[in-house]
Amino acid sequence: MNKPVRRIAIFCGLLVFALLLRDNWIQYVQADSLKNHKHNHRVDIARYSQARGNIIVEGGDAITGSVETNGIDYKYKRTYKNGEMWAPVTGYASQVYGTNQLENLEDGILTGDDDRLFFNRTVDMLTGKEKKGGDVITTLNPKAQEAAFKGLGDKKGAVAAIDPRTGKILALASTPSYDPSTIAGASDKDEAAWKALDKKQNPDDPMLNRALRQTYPPGSTFKVVTAAAALENDLYKDIDEPTRSPLPWKLPLSTQNLKNEGNIPCENASLRVALRYSCNTVFGKVGDDLRVDKMREEAEKFGFNKEQFTPVRADASVYPEKMDRPSNALSAIGQFDNRATPLQMAMVAAAVANDGKLMKPYMVDKLRAPNLNVIEQTQPEQMSTPLSEDNAQKLQEMMETVVQVGTGTSARIPGVTVGGKTGTAQHGVANSKNPYAWFISYAKGKDGSSPVAVAVVIEGSDTVRDDIAGGRLAAPIAKDVMKAVLAGEK
Repeated sequence: MNKPVRRIAIFCGLLVFALLLRDNWIQYVQADSLKNHKHNHRVDIARYSQARGNIIVEGGDAITGSVETNGIDYKYKRTYKNGEMWAPVTGYASQVYGTNQLENLEDGILTGDDDRLFFNRTVDMLTGKEKKGGDVITTLNPKAQEAAFKGLGDKKGAVAAIDPRTGKILALASTPSYDPSTIAGASDKDEAAWKALDKKQNPDDPMLNRALRQTYPPGSTFKVVTAAAALENDLYKDIDEPTRSPLPWKLPLSTQNLKNEGNIPCENASLRVALRYSCNTVFGKVGDDLRVDKMREEAEKFGFNKEQFTPVRADASVYPEKMDRPSNALSAIGQFDNRATPLQMAMVAAAVANDGKLMKPYMVDKLRAPNLNVIEQTQPEQMSTPLSEDNAQKLQEMMETVVQVGTGTSARIPGVTVGGKTGTAQHGVANSKNPYAWFISYAKGKDGSSPVAVAVVIEGSDTVRDDIAGGRLAAPIAKDVMKAVLAGEK
């Protein structure tokens, strides 16, 4: 072979080598990034080329569906049953705007592309059947969800309900809400609906999942955590012994007295009486006596300062690490820089109700293949032990007193033992806006265990500030949710 031919051969060989190298780089190194690239339209076409699997609630009812369209690219479009009510659970699956929440996290199962469905895909291919997606079976109780959503009505707020024994999330409502069906397609109508949901266009932000992604000052509901800290640190051992709480009580390092709401018996009040009347002075002093490190440690045992994954992510509730003494005292009554999601406060009530054991909250019970085989089952898992069994039962007595003869009487259920705590959290600069109304609670079944713990928050209530807004507005909603769960336990 002469020199020019040899050079051409070597050059061609290098070109072939470069081509093979590039081809392998694309197929094996860049495959995932190209597949998931936002401009790869083929992925969306494939996603909606067959009906998606369904998201299913307790009792076997599917709250999602798929319908055939007349579109050129997309054969199927997602549909939702009672979309506004279930949006905080399902999220959306849109031909144009992608997916979020369960529709996103379990997309592989719902489309049938998950590796665990390889056998099903292979059988379908060999038999010539259309590929099918699997199903996501949730822990949600439809009656409890309906009670939560209807109870909130046209008010802005959220509800979270948990089974304290297992951590199963039973209800997750957020208002105002939206119907994911209105943005599922690719029409001009869907585009207009999407724009109308944008936070810039709609300050009510209906796409915000307030049960998981909005933190609020917890107000007096946080006094349950403070009471737990007092018991766990042996500041007080008997819930009926007088506390060392003078009236008035001056905030530490300050010239300002911490005020109570109204003329209530808070001087040296016992923990039971202080929770019944929601004494700021007693619980502010408890926080100051324990100091910030012990208060934060107890809050973190309940789940504060850590994101929760249900599997949908919940924002971390906050008990700040660095605070001066007056700030810590105010945080001990839920009224400084500590903030909580409704899910977090439901976890607080659940831990107390479950004799001090906090179970990890979850909303996906199982993942199911198209042939109905279960491919993954969630097992209940203990997350922490914020209280000893003895102290949890003491705190139950205190919370049950609140409902029997205290600020939470609106949550009474005839023949049922209910524990709870109201809260009215300041809102706005210098408390200029109407307060947030809170209520956390649990109800006991006939065997003494609790099948449900609930947290309700209502934003911007128009209740007079001196009234217990949580007891008037939030407690009746919690009551209806608890009744719905208890009815299913019979």
